[in-house]
Amino acid sequence: MTTVAINRRDLLATSGLAAAAAGLPYTGNATAPRVLLPHWFDDLEHRTFRFFWDLASRSNGLVPDRWPTPSFASIAAVGFALTAYPIGVERGWISREEARDLTLTTLRFFDTAPQGDAPAGMAGHKGFFYHFLDMTTGARFRDTELSSVDTTLLFLGILFAGSWYDRPDPVEAEIRRLAERITDRADWPWFTNTRGSVSMGWHPGQGFIARPWEGYNEGMMVYIVGLGSRGTALADGAWDAWTSTYPGFWRGEGATRHLAFAPLFGHQYSQMWIDFRGIRDAAMRRAGLDYFENSRRATYANRAYCIANPMRWDGYSRDIWGLTACDGPGDLTLPFKGRTATFFGYSARGPLGQPDERDDGTLAPTAALGSLAFAPEIVVPAAEAMKRWPRLYGQYGFLDSFNPSFRATQVKLAAGSVDPRSGWVDHDYLGIDQGAIAGAIANTRDEGIWRVMRRSPTIRRGLQRAGFTGGWLG
Repeated sequence: MTTVAINRRDLLATSGLAAAAAGLPYTGNATAPRVLLPHWFDDLEHRTFRFFWDLASRSNGLVPDRWPTPSFASIAAVGFALTAYPIGVERGWISREEARDLTLTTLRFFDTAPQGDAPAGMAGHKGFFYHFLDMTTGARFRDTELSSVDTTLLFLGILFAGSWYDRPDPVEAEIRRLAERITDRADWPWFTNTRGSVSMGWHPGQGFIARPWEGYNEGMMVYIVGLGSRGTALADGAWDAWTSTYPGFWRGEGATRHLAFAPLFGHQYSQMWIDFRGIRDAAMRRAGLDYFENSRRATYANRAYCIANPMRWDGYSRDIWGLTACDGPGDLTLPFKGRTATFFGYSARGPLGQPDERDDGTLAPTAALGSLAFAPEIVVPAAEAMKRWPRLYGQYGFLDSFNPSFRATQVKLAAGSVDPRSGWVDHDYLGIDQGAIAGAIANTRDEGIWRVMRRSPTIRRGLQRAGFTGGWLG
């Protein structure tokens, strides 16, 4: 484990944390600040929405993993897309009928897509779906895994649709019926090991991936959805099996203490759909905070690490920060400031000294922007600074990632392009990273996703079975 010195003032530079540092009690009633976002966020939100609306297949509703690089479909990106369409309706960019019809096309595909244990020709098995699907046929893409977490992201989008389309007309009624049928079909106990933990994935002919969802990361949504299923749900005790692995993931002390996971997406994805403000399970009751506050602290810790910049990368600053999973320039080893630096292609990135650490100088706009609802006071300045970065803001908003330190122009890149002055910038937009931006903006503006998902019986049941109490659950 790497030890990194971070200026405590950078962790406490917010009224909530400063109050805690002064000895004031945390009440467990954290709420997202009501924020009047800068006008240009309208443009960012619209461009990010257009990624999903423009690129979704009108024949089956599938959404590419990335663009403009030719790509297979990502079922997680579909979950984000199903969530984005109603946001587009509420903002006046598309009609309710347009969103409704594409949503119904998508749900009809997943309702009838072939399921089975054959290695090819199937879209899923046991009610779960393969991580990547062929954009045209909808079948498993190559040897990709049957994914518990990507299926969960898809299900969250489907559950959102099932709650948002609430009118009595036949089309919206069919959306609600299909949303229940698809999400209730998953056989959650089948995906569970003898310890009660859910496996990360399964391959035909090979079986389950050895690593389960344990520790602290985006896997929390897997357990909430699995516990809330109206079909074959996770067994009692599954949440306890999950939280029993928390020891060793705590970092900081006092007002900065939080469950750590280095890439910020692990703190963002579950909370895009599930409103954790003011509700607590047994683990959070013992800790004296809630998961929303935990993610707020993790966001500040990510920024503080970038300010400290122990690897001496170029570009890192108080407003240029954000480490998460994203594209990178490639798997390369090159000289940098008198040392040999290792760079990576697509990889999870996060502060050294935290679980799943990796820092190669690559930053991602979605890392900061996906935390907008947690800490708008530091995310808005970061977004404005990154918007001014050369070549980073384009047709669908922010390109996926950039690396100011990578200026090598004579090497073969995995993606993107290099400017000898401003460094490397990716050339793709990634669906899951676009989705985190769109969702965070919606929740910051008007709780656009949270207020809908609070009505979801699956989410309420999952939280209650996990032992959550208080707040809106009351």
